[in-house]
Amino acid sequence: MRSFAGRDILSLKEFERNEFFHVFEIADRLEPIARERRNSDLLADKTLVTAFYQPSTRTRLAHEAAMHRLGGHVLGFSDAKTTRAGDFYQESIKDTVHMLEFYGDVLVMRHFQQGAPAEAAKWASIPIINAGDGWGEHPTQVLTDLYTVLKEKGTLDGLTFVCIGDHRMRTMHSIGYALSQFDAEMVILAPEEMSPTEDFLAELDTLGTTYRIVDHIDDVIAEADVIYMEPVVQPDYTVSRDEVPDDYGKTPANYQITREVMKRAKGDAIILHSLPRMDELLEEVDNLKHARYWQEAYNGVVMRMALLSLILGAME
Repeated sequence: MRSFAGRDILSLKEFERNEFFHVFEIADRLEPIARERRNSDLLADKTLVTAFYQPSTRTRLAHEAAMHRLGGHVLGFSDAKTTRAGDFYQESIKDTVHMLEFYGDVLVMRHFQQGAPAEAAKWASIPIINAGDGWGEHPTQVLTDLYTVLKEKGTLDGLTFVCIGDHRMRTMHSIGYALSQFDAEMVILAPEEMSPTEDFLAELDTLGTTYRIVDHIDDVIAEADVIYMEPVVQPDYTVSRDEVPDDYGKTPANYQITREVMKRAKGDAIILHSLPRMDELLEEVDNLKHARYWQEAYNGVVMRMALLSLILGAME
């Protein structure tokens, strides 16, 4: 298995099965720190730099919380418009990264441009973590999601993942790539205009991901082991910031999870959603035994603790 020390986390396309489980094992070892709400000194001499060119709540704060739990330091920006990288000069990624690499030991980047973290990795002397790049990928989120499934179901094999929402989304791409490493089926449910591209489906074929496409949640709810959700009413991920329009629309019933829908689900099916949500996942579902998106959010800190400790060489 390749070492994680000094490694960029840009995509799950090349992740191997044993690498997933190694990261999950390290997460298990570090989880008590988060559960007990204490800080360690594992990364006391390290600094995380955050470069968020798009808004973020969970991803940015989960990385920062993880670094603090490990005793490290955090600096960076959460809005490029407040920096010289985002003002009149529109500083290049190359120049920005050449500057930021002197300020810390690892850099986590979210960017509206697909491929921007990979571009940063070309120039940086420190590891780069992709925190979401346009419509590209979101590897740390999907590592979090799979870790949550493993903790809840005890396995990642033999499961049916019903993936509902906009399949142009970076999370949908990353989970499609990741599931190639497991004996699992990806069931794709999306409006026609948000269907997976032919290029993405060709990638899934090449990787060996088992998938099928359905039209309505009623067609598959009884089979689902994991209901994996994203909104079908989405902002434009190719711009730095997208304000909510007055007429953003509503989620059609065939892409919506409600208490009534969940009456037809398996008793041990779980619902995941990286959040934020709109009306595709109603609050009436929050107290059902199936809801695991709050645990998913907690696991987001644990997963970033594992990744940071591995990348920075504190764990092997």
